[in-house]
Amino acid sequence: MNKFERLKAELEQTGKGKMKAFGSSMLPILKSGTQLTFEKSSEYKIGDIVFCKVKGHYIDAHKIIKTDAHKGYLIANNHGFENGWTRNIYGRVITGEYQQQIIYEASSRNR
Repeated sequence: MNKFERLKAELEQTGKGKMKAFGSSMLPILKSGTQLTFEKSSEYKIGDIVFCKVKGHYIDAHKIIKTDAHKGYLIANNHGFENGWTRNIYGRVITGEYQQQIIYEASSRNR
């Protein structure tokens, strides 16, 4: 079981989960190596940073930038690259911790 499948199972079983995210696609919001805490939700909003699956690939921490009643959610990184539309969102980031400091907290609007 890879880290994405483990997180998906945690979210399905307990509603919360943690995983480190690597890469620069979400700079300056999230740094490579940030420990993310995810929470399953009944609804997701534009601006949420989510764990999802787009075109058969897991995306561990990208933003919802648009919603559509027929297509679902449009997912993109923080530099304008769109991954595509999905309906498969498993959870959203509620906190991000880097070097023992909280560097991201979902706003109260998004929680």
